[in-house]
Amino acid sequence: MAQWRKKVKDETYSEEEIEARLKEELPLWYYEGGWIRRKYKTSGWKATLMVINTVGHLAEAAWHHPDLTASYAFVTVKLMNHAAKGITDKDFELALKIEEVIQWQPAAEEESALEGTPDDARFKYIKYD
Repeated sequence: MAQWRKKVKDETYSEEEIEARLKEELPLWYYEGGWIRRKYKTSGWKATLMVINTVGHLAEAAWHHPDLTASYAFVTVKLMNHAAKGITDKDFELALKIEEVIQWQPAAEEESALEGTPDDARFKYIKYD
């Protein structure tokens, strides 16, 4: 894993740096129109709302707020530092935290007492990558 140079507060990344960092750290995220983005597929409206609330909590705790697009079975998260007018360390750090929490599957972890969501369509939540 590359060691990314710590940018000074609100220093933006070049498009080439953004693409390289996404490829290494957040391969399911992409850069488009000045934003880093990720589409999370869900199993339906209740799951979509759970993803929105999870992202909302993480963003509020971080004091860095994404744009969200929601539909019945997906949520798109878009991050950009509005004050800096570009992608900064804040965007990458929040994206990494969102990815970690949304993609978490306790049953996939070794020696976890937590079972995770049953493999049953009635209980499906997120469509894990």
